[in-house]
Amino acid sequence: MAGFTPSETILAAGRITVGSLFSTRAALNPDHKALIDGERSLTYRELDRRTDRLAAAFAAQGLRRGDRVAILSRNCLEYLEVTLAAAKSGLIVAALNWRLGDRELAHCINLVEPELIISQEEFAPALQRLDISVPRHWTLGAEYQARIDASPDTPPPPCTDPEAGLIILYTSGTTGLPKGALISHRAMIARGLILAGDLKVPFGDNFIAWAPLYHMASTDQSLGCLMRSGTVHIVDGFLPDQLIDIIEAVPMRLFVLMPGTVGPFADAFVARRARAKGVGMCGAMADLVPREHIAAASRCLDAPYYNSFGSTETGLPPASNNVIPIGVAPTSLPKRQNSICEIRLVDPDDNEVPDGSPGEVAFRGPTLFSGYWNADATNAKDFRNGWFHMGDVMRRNPDGTLDYVDRVKFMIKSGGENIYPAEIEQVLLGDPRVTEAVVVRQADAKWGEVPVAFVVRNDPALTAEALQGRCERDLSGFKRPKAIIFIDNADLPRSTTGKVQRHALESRLKT
Repeated sequence: MAGFTPSETILAAGRITVGSLFSTRAALNPDHKALIDGERSLTYRELDRRTDRLAAAFAAQGLRRGDRVAILSRNCLEYLEVTLAAAKSGLIVAALNWRLGDRELAHCINLVEPELIISQEEFAPALQRLDISVPRHWTLGAEYQARIDASPDTPPPPCTDPEAGLIILYTSGTTGLPKGALISHRAMIARGLILAGDLKVPFGDNFIAWAPLYHMASTDQSLGCLMRSGTVHIVDGFLPDQLIDIIEAVPMRLFVLMPGTVGPFADAFVARRARAKGVGMCGAMADLVPREHIAAASRCLDAPYYNSFGSTETGLPPASNNVIPIGVAPTSLPKRQNSICEIRLVDPDDNEVPDGSPGEVAFRGPTLFSGYWNADATNAKDFRNGWFHMGDVMRRNPDGTLDYVDRVKFMIKSGGENIYPAEIEQVLLGDPRVTEAVVVRQADAKWGEVPVAFVVRNDPALTAEALQGRCERDLSGFKRPKAIIFIDNADLPRSTTGKVQRHALESRLKT
């Protein structure tokens, strides 16, 4: 029987990109609002034409497919304009974190070697201080607008390769410098599909992009929203009153709340006696949120809490398909695997572990990123045997749900036993008087390493003895903290993305 090899013409018919999908939605819904940024807004027709002009301005500067355009900006309408224009042109957007220090920011720029940097005026002094060499620099505002006005709105030659890079999002290193995760058109489209399918996000939905647009929490959902004829409401950071204004005015399937904002948002919502127009689910990353805050936020919004587990590299998968019922302060946080992906839980030799045993998550699926930029050794290690190894440890339950255990690199080896800090942290967070708990390793002459807990409390009457009693009830003896140290939230060392820097806390234990 003769075989069949599809021709290039046949293969081309199956290819689609973020830019072409957006233009299709603009043709079908030209007058629908695409972006709202305070008093400014753009319809799909207006945004399509402006991004065509911006793509022409890129071409006039000599930018070619595969070139990088770096953007250093707070959340604003122009951020998504740049991303869509790059999507149409086959360029790659490097989403720079404006909170970075000079050394980290210079590293992120030099890593990807952009042909153009677009920045807000307030960040010009920071760029001038850096040891970087970039051929072109545009400033948002009058200069940016003038370049759009001077360009034709003729659509650029379409980028038709779904494997082409679309955006580089940087992952914060715990001890080292950030890595640049390259996300393709294929991965971003698949992320939008899983968002729509698993979370039942409808066409024409509303999404609030308040988390930084250099973070996947806003980038993935914003682009997915625009590929489904929705409206992206842009807010420059965690501004509760602005968020509540939008929530009272329009319905939305998912309202993202990041760790650290859940309790303050619930307090602000209750204080205003606000009433949501209709929220399908709220929150994110429940493992990192005090349980009482979860209950309070879901109660005031009358929406279940989103028990997510994804990453910059994988999008919402592998396990963001479960919710916590309204008003419940959970005692456990089982995850459910997303559709259209595969996962294995493996030991250090890449053998699958039995149910009930902790194993590193190995992942594959269409939402997966294309690798870390200019990091061949890391890619070879993390993508071994045809699976992406996330560095996260989970445990599979008999009913198929998954419990998050911890990051592989945070594991503490004590007297031959493996201790995962997150397990201890979850026990401590079960006390409503605990706002945050971070467990780190301390060297020990007898056991090698032992766990020590840093705790932020909201009740000064809470004692270390009371928390140790909870640990004695819920943890094996070798997992109980050697010491509990109370600390103010402001004294927790954090990265620019808000993650606690455990190595800094470990260093304090050595002094």
